[in-house]
Amino acid sequence: MSEMLKHPEFRNGVRDAAPLLPGIAAWGVMTGVAMVKSGLSLWESVLMGVLVFAGSSQLSALPLIAGGAPMWVVLATSFCVNLRFVVFSAHLRPYFMHLRFWRRMGAAYLAADLIYVTFTSRFPEPARDAASQRAQEAYWFGNGSSNWVAWTAAGMLGIALANA
Repeated sequence: MSEMLKHPEFRNGVRDAAPLLPGIAAWGVMTGVAMVKSGLSLWESVLMGVLVFAGSSQLSALPLIAGGAPMWVVLATSFCVNLRFVVFSAHLRPYFMHLRFWRRMGAAYLAADLIYVTFTSRFPEPARDAASQRAQEAYWFGNGSSNWVAWTAAGMLGIALANA
């Protein structure tokens, strides 16, 4: 992992994410506030903010949870809202199929609309050699982790503001 953090493409991923982060942060703050205002406790909001890295899914689930909808309805709604990730995953499979299972799960967790667009714009084709595969992986994790940090920190700020 430390080798990946030192890879130049990791930094390129962070750099390419930077212009997108103010918008991600604004969306994250709003989602954090919405979690609290919909009736989730502080700890439920924090847990959802850290574990559920899917803003559209969170925002679609909140009114259902607040309205007392059965959990299967909340889960089915979240599933439908996130169906686009099936398409993303199918397209990204050749890029990451060489990775070990848990590394692929980490890459999948970081998947987001803007990360997908940024990554596939920079790398229109999957790498064919090990060095290029490492470069693509480093870029994905640099870009995705920047997005995750901005989203999660902004969500926590929104939760704090809503509880103030």
